[in-house]
Amino acid sequence: MATETPPPSKTPARLPSTEEFVAVQESAEFGELRRSYRGFAFPLTVAFIAWYLLYVLLSNYAGDFMGTKLFGNINVALALGLAQFLTTFLIAWWYARTAAAKFDPKAEAIKSRMEGGA
Repeated sequence: MATETPPPSKTPARLPSTEEFVAVQESAEFGELRRSYRGFAFPLTVAFIAWYLLYVLLSNYAGDFMGTKLFGNINVALALGLAQFLTTFLIAWWYARTAAAKFDPKAEAIKSRMEGGA
């Protein structure tokens, strides 16, 4: 099993003109790619920031609640703090999976068409 990547191509990629960039930017395919990305990334970002701010506000203003022992020396604050890490990793995994399945193929199609001049 080879783990090395192949050497880069000796022929440089064709650089699209400004007009080609503008045409792609105004295309329906590019608009759909941007809409699908924004539809995924923006709500998820807002939800995570709200979840983080909730944790910060609870830490500052609900000390008794956050100090409630769940079991042993584990309290609500520690459980929610660890949940912050868990949600960070889950969001990163979900984004990578979604990008590989939905965003990357569309972006690669646009890129190859621009570099190939098709």
